Amino acid sequence: MYKYNGFLIHQSHDDDGILEVIEEKGVRSLHFGSEPRQSSLLLADPHKLELSYVRAMTSWLLFKPTLDDEALVIGLGGGSLTKYLLQHFPDCRLKVVEYRKSVVKIARSHFGLPLDARLKIIVDDGGGYVKQRTEAHADRYSLLLIDAFDHENMAESIANQDFFDACQAVLKKDGLLVINLWGGNDNPLYAQCVHWLERSFKQKTLFLPIRERGNVIAIAFNEDSPVFTLKQLRQHAIALEQYYQIEFPTFLQDLKKHNTRSFNQLIK
Repeated sequence: MYKYNGFLIHQSHDDDGILEVIEEKGVRSLHFGSEPRQSSLLLADPHKLELSYVRAMTSWLLFKPTLDDEALVIGLGGGSLTKYLLQHFPDCRLKVVEYRKSVVKIARSHFGLPLDARLKIIVDDGGGYVKQRTEAHADRYSLLLIDAFDHENMAESIANQDFFDACQAVLKKDGLLVINLWGGNDNPLYAQCVHWLERSFKQKTLFLPIRERGNVIAIAFNEDSPVFTLKQLRQHAIALEQYYQIEFPTFLQDLKKHNTRSFNQLIK
């Protein structure tokens, strides 16, 4: 059966709706009952990050050269980012919070999410999980990655000021938050999320629009983030591109272009 211009290889339902896996031209994608892709896997190169916005979510590496302690991921999808962190950072420990148990099963059965001692998956509401642990997990995580969309919009539990305040609390003082947002004038929630982020992180935020896409990746820096020079970042971006085969110099160029005020505060 063909759907979304590809071949339907899996379809199932849970209490939150439809889950579909589609293959098209060597790419396997997860859909939540609608055309937008939640995650994609290049079958010929499963470790490559296929979607441009997912690659952009690795832009945190411009500002933090490695990950050798704990990271928290909200929203699993097909597990692209989770697998990438496990592959490239052997000393990391990951905790992933995913609302739908069915998504976890599909990530393992169709997208190669491994069983790994460094990975703990928790089936829970991401927003509630973080907000309930601001004291128990205070200053715990070096990196917090958030990609929590359903087939319509951002998950309701993370679309509020309390959630972003909680994120700031569970991050280490030099920690980073990276979140996938859906930008544009047709989504009033985007402007609200920008406001919440800037308030929680005292304006220490950068926004990376994805070229020819509606996504915007936001990076928020906690209070003790180091000061970088543009020269350092340019050299680092070139080295990262050579090592990871990801367009880090383009990310840096676009960050500078779209963040005139905050870029000059964070980067000297």
